[in-house]
Amino acid sequence: MSSKKRYQAEACVAKHTGDRTEQQDRAAVFAHPTRKGTLMAVLADGMGGHSGGAMAAEQVILKAKQNFEAYAPASESAPDLLRSIIDEAHIVIKLTRFTSEQDPHSTAVVFMMQPDRADWAHCGDSRFYHFRRGALVTRSVDHSLVEELVRKGRLDAEGALRHPNRNVLLSCLGSEREPRVDIGHASPLVGGDAFLLCSDGLWAYISEDEMGQILETQSPRDAASALIELARQRARGGGDNISLAIVKLVEVVQKPAAKNEFPRLGGR
Repeated sequence: MSSKKRYQAEACVAKHTGDRTEQQDRAAVFAHPTRKGTLMAVLADGMGGHSGGAMAAEQVILKAKQNFEAYAPASESAPDLLRSIIDEAHIVIKLTRFTSEQDPHSTAVVFMMQPDRADWAHCGDSRFYHFRRGALVTRSVDHSLVEELVRKGRLDAEGALRHPNRNVLLSCLGSEREPRVDIGHASPLVGGDAFLLCSDGLWAYISEDEMGQILETQSPRDAASALIELARQRARGGGDNISLAIVKLVEVVQKPAAKNEFPRLGGR
């Protein structure tokens, strides 16, 4: 009888205030209350003045949890669920402008894993990465001015990191325009797949090759610590809020029990 492979998901969420006075990023991972093997990770980078950004980001987390817990695949597809989270969070954030003096906005990255399938959606410049055995499979494309210039060949990746308008977003939650929502998926999944959601306070300082190497060789908890430490070193006292969520599939080999592994029953 041959051994049977299965995978278990290991996850971690981490945040650092960086060199800012307030933490306006939010990130979370939660399991579905009834569907085994189904989990969601969500990350939001809030913007909009004192406490306004934090409030906007918090609304993304709350809406994600609410819609995810009500998810029923018989009546709703995974892409539709992810899109509904971003669209509905956008509406809630817009409504808060009428009850507060802030102008809140937020990015959003939402990731859902089901048995042998992963789906994700994003809006803004917070990113989603999928690595397999340390190699990049895909990453989200920022909804930002500099990313558009890179796409048109008018700016290279290094120049984008130094551009004076690198923080200008073309789409986000809470603005007058409807949010742009990009969606992707991967199936089947394999052991060694690692998924990273992070804000620009992290990805601005770390290359994709470095991310892949760290995620491949370390547990999610250790990888999160290593990534934050590296970003903090390179920020040199001028770093933004950092937030990240990691979900990694770890292979577990189930071997058939040998005969001598069973306890002997009876007397002598």
